[in-house]
Amino acid sequence: MEFQYFAFLLAIVLLTLSPGVDTLLVLRNTARGGWRDGALTTLGISSGLFVHATVSALGVSVILLQSAWAFMLLKLAGAVYLIWLGVQTLRQALRQPTVAGANAALSQSRQALRPWRALREGVLSNVLNPKAVVFYMAFLPQFIDPERSMLLQSGLMALAHFAISMLWLCSLAVVTDLARRRLQRPLLGRLLNGINGLLLVVIGGALTRAN
Repeated sequence: MEFQYFAFLLAIVLLTLSPGVDTLLVLRNTARGGWRDGALTTLGISSGLFVHATVSALGVSVILLQSAWAFMLLKLAGAVYLIWLGVQTLRQALRQPTVAGANAALSQSRQALRPWRALREGVLSNVLNPKAVVFYMAFLPQFIDPERSMLLQSGLMALAHFAISMLWLCSLAVVTDLARRRLQRPLLGRLLNGINGLLLVVIGGALTRAN
């Protein structure tokens, strides 16, 4: 049993550290609104893990895995959402202000930010992320003891994943914010937004073709 818990912790650490959609979203939102926006995005992403754990524990995972159209529909929804985020980021890059007005525009954009926006984007990104869906619906049951409460075990595992995800992604947000503050130049911000948006669109497009 101890080996199973160790294997699970190792698996979720590797899953969290591997660059993916969640990482891109945290970087994007940190560049947009600072480390607080990145931390709120991280909270949304990590909170979505409990959704997957609950679904897996209730046995809905069996239905989704055996129903090809249901799982494909979920994957397609996630892909479309990624493309939408990428397009929004590219539009932001194209609307980047001139050097003279960069600081003023940045100040205005940060004042206009609403905390729920970053939180909402984080939750949707994780809930609609096929990687998280597959992990919790196929891999998590391997570590469940059928003689004990499935809901409790899944919740505890999701809590461990939540803690690791918060620690890693919040640290990444702080480092990104420090780098942004030191290297804050309009052309650089425009380039980073463009690259980030393009990557999100490419990933989303690849997922739609895979579907």
